[in-house]
Amino acid sequence: MEKFYITTSIAYVNAPPHLGFALESIQADVLARHHRQRGNAVFFLTGTDEHGAKIAKAAEMAGLDTKKFVDKNAELFRDLKKTLNLSWDNFIRTSDQKVHWPVAQRMWRALEKSGDIYKKKYRGLYCVGHEAFITGKDLAGEKCRDHQTEPEIIEEENYFFRLSKYAKEIETKIKNNELRILPEGRKNEILAQIKEGVEDVSFSRPRKDLAWGIPVPDDNEHTMYVWCDALTNYISGAPDKWPADIHLIGKDILRFHALLWPGMLISAGLPLPKNIFVHGHITVGGQKMSKTIGNVVDPAELVKKYGVDAARYYLLREIPSSEDGDFSREKFEERYNSDLANGLGNFAARVLTLGETLGTIETENLKINPEVEQKINSAKKETAAKIAEFKLHDALSAIWELIAFGDKYINDQKPWEKSKDQQQKFTSVFNVLIILDNVAALLEPFLPNAAAKITQSIHWQSPIILQAKKLGILFPRI
Repeated sequence: MEKFYITTSIAYVNAPPHLGFALESIQADVLARHHRQRGNAVFFLTGTDEHGAKIAKAAEMAGLDTKKFVDKNAELFRDLKKTLNLSWDNFIRTSDQKVHWPVAQRMWRALEKSGDIYKKKYRGLYCVGHEAFITGKDLAGEKCRDHQTEPEIIEEENYFFRLSKYAKEIETKIKNNELRILPEGRKNEILAQIKEGVEDVSFSRPRKDLAWGIPVPDDNEHTMYVWCDALTNYISGAPDKWPADIHLIGKDILRFHALLWPGMLISAGLPLPKNIFVHGHITVGGQKMSKTIGNVVDPAELVKKYGVDAARYYLLREIPSSEDGDFSREKFEERYNSDLANGLGNFAARVLTLGETLGTIETENLKINPEVEQKINSAKKETAAKIAEFKLHDALSAIWELIAFGDKYINDQKPWEKSKDQQQKFTSVFNVLIILDNVAALLEPFLPNAAAKITQSIHWQSPIILQAKKLGILFPRI
């Protein structure tokens, strides 16, 4: 059985979950479920990033002890498993002193052993939003391009990691797809950054300025910097599964995963992840999600109102997997009614009603129409190909083409007409049940609840005896 290890990034717990992390979690879940269907030994890791200055400040503003603050928010992220019907196997927390801390400290020692950790005084622009020192190219005017805040000028003695030492080797591995990055545009982006020049990276903060974090081994005056701490979760959360087959991340943390993390792994003598899939960001009504604007979408509220499969479908179909996409209630309800209520829901209802009306179907002498068989095989190939290319929206499009074909097949065959003899009715209903059964199987990674309901309504009593039962309304119109 082939191993398949997939990770999301770990969510920062300075605030409750938002729609962007829900998107990433659902995308990863689709990939995990798809590979389970293929018989692979899947391990799906997610979790929370709980250290750093931003966390300490957020806890202080909330009037809470930092540990209580991260415990509270970490549970909100853990609860997404039920809310979004996720199938992850482990949830790692970087504040876990028994599981995570020893692994992070072992990583530090491995880098130290390679001669790649050194201490120096540094003066630079520090962005709390990034939890990183930034340079002039990260600025728009005097503010951080990403966070729209002015960075602080900080001068302090820190430990540094010799990332520059590994820049050429990382560049080669990315170019030859030993470390594969999708989409291609993100691969080109990181290669352009390497070409501009790679500097060594600050790897600690003085403990007097940042007490909330993992102590640097053998130096209690320094706290391990967030990236050495956070990135190591991919090993601490699944120590016997490394290397990852896929890291699924947002575009804003590409540099850390495609440059810093590979540098750390090479230094430590560990294999690189095989693939990095990069998704875009979600805007709301054309604007960036912001608490100030008041347009942050709570995924739990969305699920409560429309159902989990509807929420999963919109995010997977309307938002291109590797690009930015927009969320609006109007688009959501339009997609829901056209694709789910009138599309999948109506098709399933028609087919299962016809099947139940006919009663027991003996299939021994019934043949699958060659065109039906060709369309099903084509949908299977196209869906698998698009999932492999990290184009989940296109994979769903291929499944909906099969649904449209099934609808047209029913309309052309008209099995309800009195002029049709019993054999014709049995043949056409048998074919359309086979289409629906395959639609459900293809949909299982995307819409697991709806797929299960359809599959349970198509019952093979034996290899040749088929029965169908009507299904309640899958997606009531809104």
